[in-house]
Amino acid sequence: MSSTPAPGAAEERGETPVPFTAEDYRARMARAAESAADAGLAGVIVAPGPDLVYLTGYQPTAITERLTALVVAPGREPVLVVPTLEAPDAEKAAGAAALTLRDWTDGKDPYAVTAPLLDAGGRFGVSDNAWAMHLLGLQKALPGTSYVSLTEALPMLRGVKDAHELDRIAAAGAAADRAYGEILKVRFAGRRETDVAADLAALLLRFGHSQVDFTVVGSGPNGANPHHEAGDRVIERGDMVVLDFGGLKHGYGSDTTRTVHVGEPTDEERRVHDLVREAQQAGFEAVRPGVACQEVDRAARKVITDAGYGEYFIHRTGHGIGVTTHEPPYMIEGEELPIVPGMCFSIEPGVYLPGRFGVRIEDIVTATEDGAGHRFNNTPHEMALVD
Repeated sequence: MSSTPAPGAAEERGETPVPFTAEDYRARMARAAESAADAGLAGVIVAPGPDLVYLTGYQPTAITERLTALVVAPGREPVLVVPTLEAPDAEKAAGAAALTLRDWTDGKDPYAVTAPLLDAGGRFGVSDNAWAMHLLGLQKALPGTSYVSLTEALPMLRGVKDAHELDRIAAAGAAADRAYGEILKVRFAGRRETDVAADLAALLLRFGHSQVDFTVVGSGPNGANPHHEAGDRVIERGDMVVLDFGGLKHGYGSDTTRTVHVGEPTDEERRVHDLVREAQQAGFEAVRPGVACQEVDRAARKVITDAGYGEYFIHRTGHGIGVTTHEPPYMIEGEELPIVPGMCFSIEPGVYLPGRFGVRIEDIVTATEDGAGHRFNNTPHEMALVD
């Protein structure tokens, strides 16, 4: 057995997660440069967004038309190009000491400032949310450069979490679990989906989330739409209700789904719920270091297909989670990327019967060095009955 503390051990002890330091960010940027070189890239260009937060700890207060870009290249010091008026905020970022700051003033050409940092004939990975106008500006300044999205070139840039990141994901998962425990106490029948969704959002914030990303409340036939947005439908007795909710706490994501029933369910509703619960467990049991991501999907999907409901499982089994609630890796057929300790992802099979009801059960899990999976959500999988 490994002597490494279990993922989330700090959260279980009631501790505040350890702050990230400049050295943490320096190591992340060094790994990004090394990964870029391994992928045959001259470097990476990172725009404001989750990649920039992950690599530097810097998040501009407002994302505008002014160019902000981190340039990380093998053998070079990382450089963050920022507008002069935003430089004071950038200097306060936790990772600022691990990079060089270069500012540009309004009226000057930001691409002329950035171009000398790039190999004039190089191929660069660019964060997915970079503005087209900035990429076109760089191409005009350096016609010999070419670009590829970071998701395509370096999908696992943020994929493997260290112990401090795992503590944050554990904290987010525990907060989501507490929200679920409380939502079971509220009344469902006679209230709109939006009312329950508002309750869920308030509970996530109450238990420490800084950001609520989604609160899916799919009642009755609406539950057959996996990404149904809570609407004005009044929840009735006899409804199955899919609850899928999450957001960010300590900068890292939560995402969990449970399916509850208002009053007593029918035999078929119980049977389908039990089937999804069995599929979710099968997916979890497939999690081991070295196993391809697609095997998690295959394990969960086989249970549902063998029971005759395969055509009603209409999405992938899971997605990665970290500084965003959806990111690589993906648990889907064709994804041969091997699972490694520290990867964090959802396992969320479902069955969706059009016009009738849906069932989904979801936990966030990670692979451990001991060779087993570890859940970050620990609320019961059995169908809860609500009023």
